[in-house]
Amino acid sequence: MISVIVADDEPLIRSGIRGLLETADDVEVVAEAGSGTEALLLVRRHRPDVVLMDIHMADGDGLSAAELVCRHVPSTAVAMLTTFGYDKYVHRALRSGALGFLLKDMPPQALLGAVRALAAGGAFLAPQVTRSLLTTFTERDPERVERARARLAVLSARERRVLTMLANGLSNTEIARSAGMSEGSVKAHVSRMLGKLDCGNRVQLAMIAYDADCGSRLSSTPESRTT
Repeated sequence: MISVIVADDEPLIRSGIRGLLETADDVEVVAEAGSGTEALLLVRRHRPDVVLMDIHMADGDGLSAAELVCRHVPSTAVAMLTTFGYDKYVHRALRSGALGFLLKDMPPQALLGAVRALAAGGAFLAPQVTRSLLTTFTERDPERVERARARLAVLSARERRVLTMLANGLSNTEIARSAGMSEGSVKAHVSRMLGKLDCGNRVQLAMIAYDADCGSRLSSTPESRTT
């Protein structure tokens, strides 16, 4: 059973999301929060698989709460939930460790699919957010590119190849098939890269790859990929 906490300062929205999620036999909403502060307390208490966190809430904003959850309860996958998708919020959320950025008006089945992907250790970005990221990474800041490339200097040639495929949305199984190695070897490479680059998850690895311009593009349907 996938355990979820829904954090939003509007009771009607919380109730609607809860009702939608609980139509699935494999999802249980274990708590609701009306603020970022309350969300952090409930996550620490329940240790859910996933927390859906609204960006702006009373008594502590969702982004700050998400950063604290990623830092102190890393076993919980954080997804930002909002009605808009400003670039600055997407970047801050993903760099802090969030694995998803979802829009409240996304189709019900897409939301359920996102929760399942996040609980399984994957990432999920709404299509509109993916388009925003593609636009941002098309117009790279030269200084950011150089900083990212300097960070990648510690990687081996094989790790760089795995990173490029990871950044293009391939799963461990797909990377293993493409690179001619075992899935266990891919997982080992990813684990080492997380340590070398001081990243908390695969999304942060992919963002460094984009910053360094070592990956070509996201896959054609990245929002549906579980990496």
